[in-house]
Amino acid sequence: MSLQPLTAVSCSGLLQPGCSLLQLDGDVYLFGQKGWPKRSCPTGVFLVRIKHGELKLRAVSFSNNSCYLPPLRCPAVTCLEPRDGNPKCYLIHGGRTPNSELSSSLYLLSVDSRGSNHKVTLRCQEKELVGELPGPRYGHTISVIHSHGKSACVLFGGRSYMPAGQRTTENWNSVVDCPPQVFLIDLEFGCCSSHVLPELTDGQSFHLALAREDSVYFLGGHILSSDCRPPRLLRLHVELLLGSPVLSCEVLYHGLSVTSAIAVPLGSPHEYIILGGYQSDTQKRLECSYVVLDDAGISIEPREAPQWTGEISQSRTWFGGSLGNSSALIAVPSEGNPAPPESCYLYQVSFQQETNGEDVTQGCSQESTDFEDSAPLEDSEELYFGREPYELEYSSDGEGDTYNEEDEEDESQTGYWIKCCLTCQVDPNTWEPFYSTELTRPAMIFCSKGEGGHWVHAQCMELSESLLLRLSQSNSKYFCLDHGGLAKQEATPPRQVMPLKRTPMKTIHRKAPVVLKMTPAKKSFLRRLFD
Repeated sequence: MSLQPLTAVSCSGLLQPGCSLLQLDGDVYLFGQKGWPKRSCPTGVFLVRIKHGELKLRAVSFSNNSCYLPPLRCPAVTCLEPRDGNPKCYLIHGGRTPNSELSSSLYLLSVDSRGSNHKVTLRCQEKELVGELPGPRYGHTISVIHSHGKSACVLFGGRSYMPAGQRTTENWNSVVDCPPQVFLIDLEFGCCSSHVLPELTDGQSFHLALAREDSVYFLGGHILSSDCRPPRLLRLHVELLLGSPVLSCEVLYHGLSVTSAIAVPLGSPHEYIILGGYQSDTQKRLECSYVVLDDAGISIEPREAPQWTGEISQSRTWFGGSLGNSSALIAVPSEGNPAPPESCYLYQVSFQQETNGEDVTQGCSQESTDFEDSAPLEDSEELYFGREPYELEYSSDGEGDTYNEEDEEDESQTGYWIKCCLTCQVDPNTWEPFYSTELTRPAMIFCSKGEGGHWVHAQCMELSESLLLRLSQSNSKYFCLDHGGLAKQEATPPRQVMPLKRTPMKTIHRKAPVVLKMTPAKKSFLRRLFD
């Protein structure tokens, strides 16, 4: 096992608590952060590349037949292996949106196509559910089980807002544990059913769920009503019979007292390393555990932890997720006064492969943090993206893995809500028209600094409406306050425009004047006639 520090190349601000890491077709994707520059990445999903100790992110686009996928934090995520001709995909349920709203939708995320220059297009579909639906929640888990030749999803735990009848102005944002119900979701027809078991007396959240065949094991978790993390270990057995499913629960001993931990799959099926998480509100869990699921049940053994650095040991929070290939990504928010240039310290933890075996594995790790219960940040308080908050500087790693602005989606609806400068005050939640020419979005002007330039809000640059109109109508270059200010812009000579040379048009078919041919005798006769 090894611990390797990573350097984030213009992307450390995108790694936030509550984000998820997904593995599809050998690639890792980052999903769930908020405050990303939508002009640079309208979907909010990024391809993760780690090479030579550097972590880089590349914006990923969706196919035309995809639905909108909101930036969900602390959702329930699990992998659905290829089955019956369907590709491998990820199931994403619930989570918190940037507006502190809770989602109850189920999304299926898969790879749609691969193009040139290593460009990947994803496809997102929302699964329509009927029956006894699970309410909006976050901090829960979802797992895939197989029984009698059929498959289903097991959803359990999580937190939600108080019922509508109990919410007041003082406790409007207060959350409670969801009732200890188990929901079964038929993936083929979208039918949901709710089940109550006597062994499940308390709701829990931020736990781990590891599945093998027809059983799901729940480890750890936090009970909000009693504010405790009991060493819980539950085994849920599900039989998908022809009539109605049969569920049974067994309480096991020697569990783990941990929340928000990461389950890292190893090379062998149903073998995991549990690392990270918290033992209490103020104490991180620095130990590691080796977990094996087999026919006899589950076994948990302590495992030597890596040599944690001072930043990890002394930090208050940490988060991360599984990268696949027996490795995990750990992020530690940087603290200090003044604030360090990098928002997070990043590390890659690698574990040796234990044994060889089959390739089929089902697991779900809750990649989140308990400190997400605090008041959410507004979009104006989010960390900036990249070394400069208005640019996306993605450098090539020699594999054609560069970011191309032409790969973006239509930015007519999303391209204006970006952080354009250090003092940007434009907030999509509170924006009001500043100029008389603005209707539904703020006015922007193009700064010509650099090869590609960038867009800035005219309001943030303190431009008058007359100057804004003159700059938009003329051909002179503009430089924002960070790249020279208006003084440099006024000194820039306007572009010389050559007058157009107009040539008269010629008619193709021109009629000649009518000429009457008369003899001298006819002319003499007509002259005498009219005289």
